[in-house]
Amino acid sequence: MTRTQPPAYRAAVESLYPVAYACKFLAKDLDRDYRVMPLEAQWWSDDMDSFTVSRDKSRWSWTVMIMVPDWLTDDHLRQATAAVHRRRGALPLPVRRESLDEGLAAQMLHLGPYDDEGPVLAALHEDFLPANGLRMTGHHHEIYLSDPRRTAPERLRTILRQPVERVHVR
Repeated sequence: MTRTQPPAYRAAVESLYPVAYACKFLAKDLDRDYRVMPLEAQWWSDDMDSFTVSRDKSRWSWTVMIMVPDWLTDDHLRQATAAVHRRRGALPLPVRRESLDEGLAAQMLHLGPYDDEGPVLAALHEDFLPANGLRMTGHHHEIYLSDPRRTAPERLRTILRQPVERVHVR
């Protein structure tokens, strides 16, 4: 990845993908199929300027995820994880299944290196949201449409999403 990540982030990604593909193969055994979705991450910090101004990644918290169909159950996840464990050994980190409902969100497509997101996010946070009567409510969310191992940084495509709520004007 272009963005320098802590070892735990890389371990999380290395845990997610094998389980995601094991779930897909398990689904085929159930006469169902789906496409493994792109990697996603939620990012947050006590200081939002660390996203838009300083880009101080040491101050960011995160969680990574890959969306799976609703019909996959916790039992399916346990089966897929066990299959990965048998083939590859223990995962670097545990994988869990959770629902995510962000509600209303503002989002845009960012083209280019991850490290060039700061000005785009600043425009979203400081210009677009206030101009449209919106305020941030949840964690910044990114969906990585490109594989950074195979895509030149200037061609990376990332959906930048921010959960929002309408500001009530009286």
